[in-house]
Amino acid sequence: MLYLAQVHKQDVSGNICLQLLACQNSDDTWAIVLAENVLVLPPNNSQNVLNEGMLVLADIGEKNLVLHIQTATNWVLELVEKYLTTGITPEFLQQESQKAEEWRQSLTLESQKLSRRSLEVEARREQIQNLEAQLQQEKQLLKSTIAQLKTDQ
Repeated sequence: MLYLAQVHKQDVSGNICLQLLACQNSDDTWAIVLAENVLVLPPNNSQNVLNEGMLVLADIGEKNLVLHIQTATNWVLELVEKYLTTGITPEFLQQESQKAEEWRQSLTLESQKLSRRSLEVEARREQIQNLEAQLQQEKQLLKSTIAQLKTDQ
């Protein structure tokens, strides 16, 4: 799993630690790591290129094994270029989210109105069918009454 982390050096041991700040979800969204989660890196040559406070992208596997570390500079610059230079700010995204929610609510209301109207139309159709059936019965009754009157004369 990919994490955004900040590099820290322990004063006493000199070990390098990664404080995990955010993790990438499976759908390319990111979530803030709420609990303080620090990984101590095993001593090796790559520690020389990691400076205190540096932001890195760390690919972390099972059992918190660090598979790969790279500087987050290009990633951050890509985010700035993609979102912040085009006016896509958190406020803009919040407004768009609010608009989408309002549209969803409006569509739900319209759907409910259409369902209600459909039920009303169906009820009226049934009433018309019942009236037609009554008229047919009355027509038959009138015909039989007329026929009866003709035979009685």
